[in-house]
Amino acid sequence: MPEEQNSTVWLTQEAYDKLVAELDHLKAEGREDVSRKIAQAREEGDLSENGGYHAAREEQGQMEARIRQLEAMLRDAKVGEPSEKAKKVAPGMTVTIYYDGDEEDTDTFLLGSRELMGVTETEHEVFSPQSPLGAAVAGAKKGETVSYTAPTGATISVTIVDFEPYTG
Repeated sequence: MPEEQNSTVWLTQEAYDKLVAELDHLKAEGREDVSRKIAQAREEGDLSENGGYHAAREEQGQMEARIRQLEAMLRDAKVGEPSEKAKKVAPGMTVTIYYDGDEEDTDTFLLGSRELMGVTETEHEVFSPQSPLGAAVAGAKKGETVSYTAPTGATISVTIVDFEPYTG
């Protein structure tokens, strides 16, 4: 599977704007707030037994990790939707499959993430492109059968029935 397929993140304009706003907030007000908390806790004295200091440092670490995560998502983001004429499954698509050669055992899901798609509710399950099923179907064509290893260790084969850009 091409590297671009793995790294491209499709975002709705609304989701992109929300993520940019969150990143801007964390880098400005968020960092200032945490720095203030750390400074206040330092003034209390002995840092080895200062719960407020350790909590503020933990909060700082979590916030910096979120900043890195947002920066990576936005760096790889494409705003819009995958093409209606796409020939392969890609993040941002609704995918219909059937399991293990049984055309009656179908499932339809969104390939992506609720956060990235700006979706809070959907009638379909959502699988990330990094999940075993998501990684198996990403880049597959209509009619193609792919396999993945389930968390139980079982190998599961699925056939791509159809896919289309997610429209909400």
